[in-house]
Amino acid sequence: MRTPAAALLFDLDGTLVDTDDLHFDAFVETMAPYGVALTRDDYRARVMGAANEAIGATLLPHLSREDRERALDAKEASYRARLGRPTPTRGATALLDWADARGLATAVVTNAPRANADVVLEALGLARRFPEVVVAEELARGKPDPLPYLTALERLGAAAAKSVAFEDSLSGIAAALGAGLAVVGITSGLTAERLVAAGATLAAADFADPRVIALIEARRAT
Repeated sequence: MRTPAAALLFDLDGTLVDTDDLHFDAFVETMAPYGVALTRDDYRARVMGAANEAIGATLLPHLSREDRERALDAKEASYRARLGRPTPTRGATALLDWADARGLATAVVTNAPRANADVVLEALGLARRFPEVVVAEELARGKPDPLPYLTALERLGAAAAKSVAFEDSLSGIAAALGAGLAVVGITSGLTAERLVAAGATLAAADFADPRVIALIEARRAT
């Protein structure tokens, strides 16, 4: 029987790339016509890391499901138009090179729509680095449910006990923990203290933090 692999599972927005400002600006622009005045605190508490279906129910409860979907489609189009030429979070490419050299499986696990994930990974030059991109809209449930991470582990033939997830949001951390993963919290939007309090094993500004590889090695050895 094949031994389950160790895997590195990456959230996308706020983790592999710092796009929170772009998302926030797109939300402010597209929600204003619906009478929603979104603040930074609102964004962090009610939007950050959530799937669009949940965001629509939270921000636009007075609209029909179809109108919510149209509003959020407009938001995503506004976000993609703002994207430009983003750069990966510091240390991401080097970590992927390190993982490839050691035969570690990798995947992106995101609540972003497929269109966003494809455009962002291509813009980052990372589209060919991930054999699996798991998006919540194609599953029965998104984060904070563990299903997206469980799906990635199954597709990669990886063991949760040997694997590490990278997340920047509370919903993402909850999903990864629910799947049995260790979590590195990336402090692009929340403080290290808040990420660790939510269950992250450690919090780091980027992937170049030496504690990241130390944690991966410790998981691989289990």
